[in-house]
This record gives sequence, C-alpha cells and structure tokens, in this order.
Amino acid sequence: MNATMRRVALAASVVSMTVALAACGSAKEADSGKKDEKKKTGPLTIGLLLPEDQTARYENFDRPYLTKKVKALCAECKILYVNAKSDTSVQQQQVDSMITKKVDAIILDSVDSKSIASSVRKADEDGIPVVAYDRLAEGPVSAYTSFDNETVGKVQGQALLEALGDKAKSGKVVMLNGWEADPNAALFKKGAMSVLKGKVNVGKSYDIDRWLADKANEAMTGAISSLGKKNIVGVYSANDSMAGGAITALKSGGFNPLPPVTGQDAELEGVRRVVTGEQYMSVYKSYLDEAAAAAEMAIALGRGEKVNESNTVDSPTTKHIPATLITPISLTKKNIKDTVVKDGNYTVAQICTAKYKAACDAAGLK
Repeated sequence: MNATMRRVALAASVVSMTVALAACGSAKEADSGKKDEKKKTGPLTIGLLLPEDQTARYENFDRPYLTKKVKALCAECKILYVNAKSDTSVQQQQVDSMITKKVDAIILDSVDSKSIASSVRKADEDGIPVVAYDRLAEGPVSAYTSFDNETVGKVQGQALLEALGDKAKSGKVVMLNGWEADPNAALFKKGAMSVLKGKVNVGKSYDIDRWLADKANEAMTGAISSLGKKNIVGVYSANDSMAGGAITALKSGGFNPLPPVTGQDAELEGVRRVVTGEQYMSVYKSYLDEAAAAAEMAIALGRGEKVNESNTVDSPTTKHIPATLITPISLTKKNIKDTVVKDGNYTVAQICTAKYKAACDAAGLK
C-alpha cells in the first residue's frame, strides 16, 4: 500500500470511528432521556384491573381499599378501573386499552395467569410497570403482592385436622380446590396437603371451575353419591363461596350434623356460617394491608422509583420479582371480633341480623 492509499484508509477509519462514537453518544443520551422521562413527580394514572365480581371481596374490599390508598398517597392521581368478570379475553383487551391510554402503572389481578403473559409483555415494552395483585401473573411483572398462599392452605388443613380430631381417618375427606387457572389454587392445595397427607383419607378431589359456588355444589353432590353419606367426615373447601355451595349440597344430602367445612376470604355469608357452626372456619386476609402494598408499589414504579427488593418470588417466566407477602389468619368463632370487626370489614350489626342473633349471642358477638 502506497502512502496516498494509507492516508485515505486512515482518514476513512477516523471518520468511521467518529460516526460510531457519535452514534454511541446519541444512544446514551436517548437512554438518559428515557430515564429522565420516567421520573415523574406530578399526578399519575393507575390502571386497576380486577378479575371477577362473583367473589364478594373484589368489589366490597379490594377496589375501595386500593382506591382509598392510592388517593391517600397521591390525592391528584387518577384510577382507571375495570373488571374482567372472569373472561380472559376481556382482560387482555382491558390491558391493551390501558396501554393505549398510556397509564403510568397497572395493578393487575389476573383471571388466568398464563394467558395474560403476552399482555403484560406489551405493557412492559411500552414502559408501563405491572404490579401483580393477589395472583402472580406470568410475563415481566415489576412487583407482586399477595398473601403467603401456601400458608393459607396450611392454616386450612390444620383447622380441618383440629375439627376432625380422632375421626380424621375414620372416613373420607372431600377436597374442593380452586380454579386451576389461578396459580394461588395450586399453592392452597399444596399447603393443605402438606398438613393433611397421611393424616386423612382423601375420597374425592376436584378443581372447581372459576371458583363458582354452583360448581362446588355439583362436585359435592357427586362426591356424596360416589362415596356415600356415612363415609364423608370432612370437606376441604378452598374458599367461602365454594363452601356455601358444598354446605347446600350436604344439607340436601341429609347431613345432620354437618361435617367440618373450611373456607377462605371471610366473606360476610362465610362469617355468618362460622358463627352458626355450619362452616368450621374461614381464612381472614387483611385486604387493607394487601391493597396498601400494591398502591405503594404502583405509585413508586409509576414515578420511576425502585420498590423494596428484600423479598422476591419467581414465576414460571420471571425470576426475582420484588414481593410483599402478608400473613393469613385462621378465622373461627373465637376471633371474629379481633379480625373482621376490629379492622372494619363488618360491624357486629351487619353480621348479627335477626336470623343470627341467637348464634351471635352464644359466640359473644354483641
């Protein structure tokens, strides 16, 4: 290569390097600009997506508590609320709508944790953080809050064992587990079986579609027909609405007295059944605490801030998700006043209507 050619090659190299460095600098500046844009100090818009309205908790507790907490942390923040009514495709459309509306963060209680993953991914690609609420959605969620769901199952299982006493292996237990599309259902079952395995005989086990009371009623009716009335000693029901369906089937099947039946969510009708003794127990979960954690996470993430990463969980698609897990409490006749009444979920007057007055008096609820 002669001198002239070397000079031309060197000049081309310098130009090429200069362009590359300039491009690199532009990319860094663009990234820096994006980070700056995420740091928001003014009002935010938070999308709130709840899964269904059949279970009383969502409209009676989760929605108002979440709204109240967001407003307490950010008075001018706006909340866009939608309910999927157990329809996975509707919820996917609702997430798309939130993305189109350019919300700053989403609080999502998924109908189906797997099918919602693509929607979560879309939100993430548009820079919208998603807080998985109560159920751990798949996809790149930014944070998660729920209860310690294996512990929920353990609490239920332990209560059932205590109720059965020395009759634990004298017959069959019917398992009414939650909807298999809900990842919490598997955790409740796992926790319950970690306590019950080897200590009871499971006669029938059902995964109840969409947690519906009428489906639980059908399953319980089938179990009675298959196992025989004399052979059923207890019922593990994963939540209160299914417990109600099971108890109706047990009554129709001629059970008197009723075998112990578990529950969860401390729904008003469930609490009343606990007072009368028709339902042995429920699981009280402080929705106030859960809602507070979700609201704090959503606002922090919407402002471009980090959330507490001292505790993390893994989903099938995402590892090390910052999480706040709240401890559940076994609710029986003995602690109704110290749980749902004390926390303001219900008043004694709401629980103890005329129909339940005698049972309430006997339980010390006055």
